[in-house]
This record gives sequence, structure tokens and C-alpha cells, in this order.
Amino acid sequence: MGFFKQTINTVPLEGKTVLVRADYNVPLKDDGTIADDFRIRASLPTIHKLLKDGCKVVIISHLGRPEGRDKKLTLLPVAQRLAQWLGEPVRFVDEVVGDKVKMAIKRAPKRSVTVLENLRFYPGEEANDPVFAKQLAADSGARYFVQDGFGVVHRAHASTSAITQELPSVAGLLLEREYTTITHAMKAPKRPLLAVLGGAKVSDKIEIIEAFVRVADTIVISGAMANTFLAHRGVKLGKSKVEEGVGDTIDAIYVAARKKLGREDVDDFLVLPRDLAVGGALTAEEPRREVALNEVGVDDMALDIGDKSIDDVVKLATEARTVIWNGTLGMAEYPNFAHGSARLALTLATHPDVTSIVGGGDTSDFVLNWDARGGESFSHVSTGGGAGLELMAGKKLPGVESLLDARR
Repeated sequence: MGFFKQTINTVPLEGKTVLVRADYNVPLKDDGTIADDFRIRASLPTIHKLLKDGCKVVIISHLGRPEGRDKKLTLLPVAQRLAQWLGEPVRFVDEVVGDKVKMAIKRAPKRSVTVLENLRFYPGEEANDPVFAKQLAADSGARYFVQDGFGVVHRAHASTSAITQELPSVAGLLLEREYTTITHAMKAPKRPLLAVLGGAKVSDKIEIIEAFVRVADTIVISGAMANTFLAHRGVKLGKSKVEEGVGDTIDAIYVAARKKLGREDVDDFLVLPRDLAVGGALTAEEPRREVALNEVGVDDMALDIGDKSIDDVVKLATEARTVIWNGTLGMAEYPNFAHGSARLALTLATHPDVTSIVGGGDTSDFVLNWDARGGESFSHVSTGGGAGLELMAGKKLPGVESLLDARR
């Protein structure tokens, strides 16, 4: 199942100036330093390949959601961290377009890396402004555009869509790997395929749930999303987070599951928790209490799946050949309510025969913090949240569709 777009391996980039869209939207600590550089590390294979080809590499990215120019969201720390990983100088320009950019790139050595400032300091980026894209292409002096920011290709922004009208545009190695890994897992997985879906809202993941009803062998519903399913079944959940107004959606999911299976009982296919871990407050000190579904108190909040449910998930994961995990199993930012997520992470990390694909911002962040090997314990940790969800749901991604088609 080959990639359907051209990549940096299929076009003549040797010695060229190349504009690369990376996704360096990294989490920051309160003091402004980088909390996790996974996305920077994930971009290294593409940059190494371009440097090997003697390219002048110009990197653009966004960081956070600035309103105008915000010094707290400068990409300077990213450029400095990238230099550490590359083991060579990385130039930084505190503009994205203009004479300063033109001169800096012109003066850079033929084989070099330059990082430009945060794209979102400019309103033209999110507006998908063709004038901004034209200036970006012209001032960079680039001969090719390389899309390697998987986390942003579901957006039609200037650096994902309009720019492709200005330069011949191909995929980087990260984008190619993300797209092919996720697409293959959805279209031709090693079976059984287990989907573990968490997160807060059913409405946010309705399309991916529908997609997995079609392709998965088993679906585990967890996190706050499971609360909504349980409440729909009449379980009293105290003060737990429950989404309102999605009863018809849940009914439709069960109708589709019954139609697929050809039987009324679908509880072995759509697996819900059979016990819960509850607390009375959202704090790190809040003790964990295990309760049956009929034992949730009026002041309790369901914050994780319970031990019996964790055992169920672990058993399903060990029996699967492919596991796609999107959404933590509980409020994993609190250690007492990270048990379910940690047990699943451990199971996947210790079963290399199981293809494990971890996606979604919170889930990826959790496993990267959990894993002493920085994500290497899993088959694939995705850098994209929304892009991964839309790809799994079968949607077309604007930032991929606009690239040059692969030669037949």
C-alpha cells in the first residue's frame, strides 16, 4: 500500500533551497522552556535526508495560539533544541517574510538549516492567504516545498494549502510514515484489531467510532466518553462528567454494531467498563476508590476505569495483533487515576508482536512521559491529534491532497 504522493525521495532536491513545514507545536513549561521535544525529534529523519542532499533547509512552523506577536511563543527555543539534536548550528530569524528573511537565507551556507519565526504571528497563515503564501515562497528563495507537519495537514492554512500553489510540493518522511501507518492499520490491519477510544466527548469522536464499528474486531470505550455511554444505559454516575444530547448518536452506534455483527448482543464488541475508579475532587492528592457500577455515590466522579475493567482491556490487548489507542482511559494527568492508561501502555510496550499505534495529543503525551525510551516502546506514536482522527475516519486531508501526485 504505497504512498500516493511524491516525497523527498522522488524529486531532485540535491543542492536546492527547500522550504519545510514542520510541526514544532511543542508543549511548554511555565518558564517557557520545552516540556517535550518529541515532535522535534520526529522531524529529524527528513532534515537529515535534506542535509545529506546538500540542501539549504528553511523550516517554518507554528507554536501555540498567539494573538499577534507574542514573545512567549517564539520558536527560538525550538531552533536551539533542534541544533542540539542535529549537532550543528541552526540559524534563527525572528521574521517569516521580508528583507531580513531574504538576506539571512541568501547568506546561509548551501548545506544549512534556518528556522523562521512563528507562522501564527501573521494573520495570513490561518486565513490561508494566497498573498502571504506567495511572499513566503518568494522570500525563502525555495525551489521546493516539503510538507512534514502531519499535525496540521487537516487544516487549510497558508503553510499547508496556499503554499502548494506557489512551489512544487512533496511529502517529508514523517508525513509519509504517519499517513501510510495509519491508513494501513485502518484498511489492512493484522487481526484481531482492537480500538481503545477515550477522551471526553462522544460528539468529538462520532466519526472515528463509526469508522471503527466498520473495521475493528473489538472497541473499548473508556475515559469520560464511557461515562456518557453508561449514563445512557441508566447507570447513576454522581457528579461524573457526562455529555448531554447524544442519546440518538449512541443509539445509532449500537444499531450499526448490531447490523455488522448480525445479532442483538454487542457487549463483547463495544466494551464498556464494568467497574470504575472514583474520587470526590480533581486533585493530585485525591485518593482512588474502586467501585462497582451500582456503587457510584452522589458526590463521586468517575475518573478512571476500575481494576476489573483494566484486566479486561489488558486481556483484549494481549490477544490483539493490532491496537489503535486514541484517548486516555481516565484522568491520566493525576497519578491515582492513571492506572488504566499505565497498564495498557505497559501491556503494549511488553508485547512487541502487537502493532501498537498511539494517537491523540493527550494520549501521545501520556505515553511519551510514561515511556523511558521516549516512545520507542510502541510501534508508532503519532505526532498528530486531529489529523490522525480525520484520517482514521476516512476524510481527505487538505495538506496532503494538495501535494504532487506520485508517478504511476
